[in-house]
Amino acid sequence: MFRGGTPISLDNKGRLAVPAKYREGLMSFCGGRLIVTADPSKCLLVYPQPVWEPIEQKLNSLSSFNPRIRSLQRLLVGNASDVEMDGAGRILVPPLLRQFAGLNKDVVLVGQGAKFELWDDEKWNLQIENALAFKDGIPPELDGFAL
Repeated sequence: MFRGGTPISLDNKGRLAVPAKYREGLMSFCGGRLIVTADPSKCLLVYPQPVWEPIEQKLNSLSSFNPRIRSLQRLLVGNASDVEMDGAGRILVPPLLRQFAGLNKDVVLVGQGAKFELWDDEKWNLQIENALAFKDGIPPELDGFAL
């Protein structure tokens, strides 16, 4: 279970050091094999390989004759890249995906349960500002929800 945000720096080669608190779990769960792909929000999604595989199978089982489904297949499956943690716990974020998400040096790795989101630091701060402003209102699914 991944939760919380961690500010991280990408090195000059585009490598990201996976936070130490997640490394051991990722090594035991998936041998450090991860999938990085594009997200419609212009961030990247980082999945342990066993979590990604059923998602990919589900996406590929949908009809490619539906233009909206086909677009989503192209975005998520077409951009999915296999990466593996090295001995120092780093992954190489592919250049095309770094470009897609506008990632430079300062990024934030955000735990989202079974996956991570990887955001450019400035874009992540805008996401938080928008969430705090309730820009789009509170979804009806949260009626009666309390923290």
